[in-house]
Amino acid sequence: MIFKFKGIDAEGNKLSDKIEAASLEEAKSKLKAKKIIYESMKEDSPAFYESFELSRKYKIPPKELAALSRELSMYIRSGISIVSALKIVQSHYQNNKKMKLFLTTVSTHLDEGKNFYTALESQTVVILPEFFKQSIKVSESGGILDEVLMELSRFLKEQERINKEIKGAFAYPSFMIVISLLMISFMLAFVVPQITGIFESMDQELPVPTQVVIAMGDFFNNNFGIILALIFLGVASFVILMKKSYNFAYFIHKMILKLPLFGEIAQKSELARFSYIASLLTRSGVPFVQTINLSSNILNNLVLKELFSNAAKKVVEGKLLSNALNDSNIKIDYAFIQSIALGEETSQVQNVLSNVSELYFEENRDKISMLLTLLEPALMLFVGGSIGFIVAAMLLPIFSMSIK
Repeated sequence: MIFKFKGIDAEGNKLSDKIEAASLEEAKSKLKAKKIIYESMKEDSPAFYESFELSRKYKIPPKELAALSRELSMYIRSGISIVSALKIVQSHYQNNKKMKLFLTTVSTHLDEGKNFYTALESQTVVILPEFFKQSIKVSESGGILDEVLMELSRFLKEQERINKEIKGAFAYPSFMIVISLLMISFMLAFVVPQITGIFESMDQELPVPTQVVIAMGDFFNNNFGIILALIFLGVASFVILMKKSYNFAYFIHKMILKLPLFGEIAQKSELARFSYIASLLTRSGVPFVQTINLSSNILNNLVLKELFSNAAKKVVEGKLLSNALNDSNIKIDYAFIQSIALGEETSQVQNVLSNVSELYFEENRDKISMLLTLLEPALMLFVGGSIGFIVAAMLLPIFSMSIK
């Protein structure tokens, strides 16, 4: 529950803020721990839309979490305690209710004597990645919290940059596909039926291409609503099945990995992410089996996630990770397995994983660039060819009349 209070802090400043607690008594205890004397306190009753927003857990965007991690790291390196650092950071989120409440809640838990990891685990305001919390847990006990926070910031920032690059790269092709489909649909639904009326008065057999285009136009014009409804139902069903049906999502992810070029890009992207976070967790002192499990949790592809989860179980039994991956029915890039094997032989798994992630990120960047270079002229050819075919099909009967 969220409680709104007014009071005075230890320095005599007046406060009007909110605090998260399970009950009114717990809220009072938390204020006491923070040395705040409250004047009034009541359960917050926000407007409906605010209530809906506060009831949902806020998923911090990677860019925002990276900035927060970097800022905390810099303050800790400067000799400021994590409690004081959080209080400083709170002032930067006055306009973000969720983040402000999150930081206030974590600060309250720290004031109660909990460590940073336990405070993050106890709060219920935002959703944090499991690998992020586990890295904090290990680094805090090892006294390297500032270093790990900076590494986490770099990782999250790199992931955000890569995602932006991919979205930006596919923006133009996506735009071209949508525009081409709209243009073709418009011609079939509105232009072709208008021209068809001219051909009906002609007592002659129409060329095959013209008959095909007219048939397509009639079908599209008569079933326009049904086609839109089927497209909407198809997309909605796909999205729901991907979220609700593990078997369906697993099948789709498996098919993606088998696609020419796209499958290789998808697999190497996932392996690069796994390698980077596994390298980070290994450097933080997380046990290797736990590292594999936590790193697999950040993967989006269910096939690869299951592969590494099963491999972790075999590592517990005493098997090497490279052997576990090699013996699996799911085949991944052999160079990745060889790199892991080399790291295990030389006890340099952390460095090998770091190098592999950089290599795969670079390879994917080059492949995506090449793919887009080929895709743009192919799309232009598709748009021009489709519209040209429709126009030519409509002009053929007129040409045949002039020849006669």
